Amino acid sequence: QVRLVESGGGSVQAGTSLRLSCAVTGYTPASGCLGWFRQAPGREREPIATILDSGTTFVDVFVKGRFTISRDNFSTVYLQILSANPSDSAMWYCAAAPRPGGSCLVASSYAYWGQGTQVIVSS
Repeated sequence: QVRLVESGGGSVQAGTSLRLSCAVTGYTPASGCLGWFRQAPGREREPIATILDSGTTFVDVFVKGRFTISRDNFSTVYLQILSANPSDSAMWYCAAAPRPGGSCLVASSYAYWGQGTQVIVSS
């Protein structure tokens, strides 16, 4: 069973850079992907970035520019957020798709989710 545990969230001032981490266990790499999503209150879960098992990364076109996804083998996935702003205030989730049914930038492709880490950015 895949297990994901996020960390690194908190309350920060606008302009701060932060790094979210996701500890991954039980994931067997083959042709899947790991991704980061965020969900603000009253809004749908929004894709941010994904890293394929091959190492290729993609950042969603609507948020491109401030986010970098990386991983440490397949045990930890990171999301670097540059210059956080109030629109980044959300619950941030890590997800795993060992056999994605579609795009790795779509939430429905992911079978496993962490509990999330809260980020609050004040101006």
